[in-house]
Order: sequence, then C-alpha cells, then structure tokens
Amino acid sequence: MDLPISPEAVSALLDWYRANARDLPWRRTSDPYRIWVSEIMLQQTRVEAVKPYYERFLAAFPTLPDLAAAPEERLLKLWEGLGYYSRARNLQKAARAVVEQYGGEMPADEGLLRKLPGIGDYTAGAIASIAFGIPAPAVDGNVLRVLSRFCGSCADISLPETKKMWNQLLRPVIPENAGAFNQSLIELGATVCLPNGEPLCASCPLASSCVALRDGKTDALPIKAAQKPRRIERLTVLLIRDGNRTALHQRPPKGLLAGLYELPNLPGHLSPEELPDRIREMGFEPLRITPLEPAKHIFTHIEWQMIAYAVKISPAFDGYHEKSGYQLVPDDDLRLHYAIPSAFSAYKKYFG
Repeated sequence: MDLPISPEAVSALLDWYRANARDLPWRRTSDPYRIWVSEIMLQQTRVEAVKPYYERFLAAFPTLPDLAAAPEERLLKLWEGLGYYSRARNLQKAARAVVEQYGGEMPADEGLLRKLPGIGDYTAGAIASIAFGIPAPAVDGNVLRVLSRFCGSCADISLPETKKMWNQLLRPVIPENAGAFNQSLIELGATVCLPNGEPLCASCPLASSCVALRDGKTDALPIKAAQKPRRIERLTVLLIRDGNRTALHQRPPKGLLAGLYELPNLPGHLSPEELPDRIREMGFEPLRITPLEPAKHIFTHIEWQMIAYAVKISPAFDGYHEKSGYQLVPDDDLRLHYAIPSAFSAYKKYFG
C-alpha cells in the first residue's frame, strides 16, 4: 500500500501551513534543545497550558548542559502543575546522556535520538525533521487522525502496529522541507481535522481527496478501541499544619508520582471519628480536625476520589519527623522548593 498523497496535495498542505500556522514560541527556533523541550511538554498537555512553562523552563535552563547540571528539586518545581513528572526526569537523564556521549550537542540522527531516555519514534522524528531537516516521519495523535480520515482507514489507531504502519507509509512521501511538512499535518489535526465535534472540512487543503469526507465518515473515523474503565481509588487527604508549616510525605521511588512530595493521605473515605487515632499513629497530636471540600483527580488509568480534612497539630517537631517519615515544611520553603503534584491542587490554597 502506498500513501495516496500526491505532490500537488503536499504542496497545498505546505501552502496552507505557511498561511495558517499558529505563532508558537517553539516554532521560532531551529535549536534542537528547545524543540525537544517543547515536544516533551506538549505530550498529553494543551498548547496554551505549555506556553508559560516553556518560557520559564528555558529561562531557568537556557542550554542543554544547564538542564543536565540542574538539581532535581529545582527541575521538578519548574515542572509543577504539568503532571507526568517522569517526562521531566527523562528529559534530564537524556540531557546528561547527550553531555556525556555527544559533548552537549543533540545528535542529528533519528536513530541516535530514539535511543535517548524518554524519546520515542514521534519525538525523534519531530526533532530530526524540525531541527535538522531530516526526512523522518513524526506521527502523533493528530497525524493519525488526519491520515485515517484522508485514506478512509479503519485500522485501530490505539494499536502500536497502526502507528508503525503510518510511519512506514509516510516516510517516502516526506518532501525536502520535512519539518514544515510534519508540522503541517500536526497543525491540520489540531485546528481543522478536529477530534471532537465536526471537523472543519471547508478549511482543509486535503478535502478534495479525503475519503472520509467523500464517504460521509468523518464522524466514524479514526477507529479507536474503547479504553478500559479507570480504577477508582478513594483517599482521605490530611492537611496537617502546626501554624506556618505543613506536613509532607515523599512517595516511593517507583510507581505513580514516583519520588514526589504529597499531602498525607489514607486509603478509603474516613469519618472524623476515625481520624484521631490514625493521626497519632503518624506521630502527631491533633488539636482540631475540620472537613474540607472533596476533590477528584484523573490519571490515565486511575481516578482519585478524595475527601479531606484540615488538621491543626501542636508545634512540637522540627523538620523531619523520625517516627512517621513526614516533614514539616515552612510555607515559604514549600512554595519555593517543593513540587506538589497537581492531584492535590484543590488544597494548595490552604498552605498559608
């Protein structure tokens, strides 16, 4: 099977992109480091949400060696709110590998890029094509949707073999201006060939050759298998404070939110009557327990349903609490240095 995108269609797509591309900060550079940072941030995150993080991150770490040398605490604090913190850690692991193996310069090679931590087929293709002009495909969810509709494909886009198929089919079609071509397909999927609601087919440069539009199947394509239902986890979150300090706990080094600091929490939804003994087991003496509003946070495969209590304790401990493993962190220090997962964002306003 060949991808039925004619040279004329490629030219129309590139013309459309030049006229309609959004002005985004990472599109004003050919620096592979900056393009790489943007691609990692944009994974599962909206463009508008990424913009301020991108600017702050690069102000703090303007070069790849700066990122490689940064303390992890500072890195995670700058990432706070973006979620999926493994992206930030892999970004730094890869930066250190580039410093050690390539003298701090990103390799201009799709295969070598793919070997770096946190860089898969899509990110390697995006960096290779946009920064270095290498004719490598960059197939993300937007491109899968565009190609599925354009070709009338019923292949399940959630399957790895489908993405592999489109990578193979797209590679011989990529023109000399590889970066603009890949970005044009991504932009088309993000702004015209929309995932929810009606696609804006009247504005599409590929409309005259689109099988899904011709056959009235734009609402049925692409095919994507239904995801398994998320697992529900009920938690009781405790905002334990002694005046101007808040108790934090560091999560295990592996698993969900690995190594991040969190508010103390207990499995299940506990009543106020159940809490005093549980809090004493942590090594704190509760003076007052006040219910807070419930909150919900959705991860990829898990949904946290949280109830919460503010717990006032006697100011009896300094810093690390040996019995429980909790830290009592001053408000100013917490705001400046500790990355609290967005799962607890509903309760950050109580930090003082």
